[in-house]
Amino acid sequence: MPVPKKRHSKTRSRKRRTHWKLTPPTVVDCPHCHEPKRPHRVCLSCGYYAGREVIVVSKDTEKSR
Repeated sequence: MPVPKKRHSKTRSRKRRTHWKLTPPTVVDCPHCHEPKRPHRVCLSCGYYAGREVIVVSKDTEKSR
């Protein structure tokens, strides 16, 4: 396996690593209750997905968030 003849500088390594960054999670507003939620997932505050209620969310759960 080939080995580099000379050492790479810190700058050269850092230039290559500039693209190794985290992207923030995508967040959209729920069309039913307008709370922020992840796309293509059930809204945890109202329980709706694709215009219909998928899970029943109790009032105590909403207050604890």
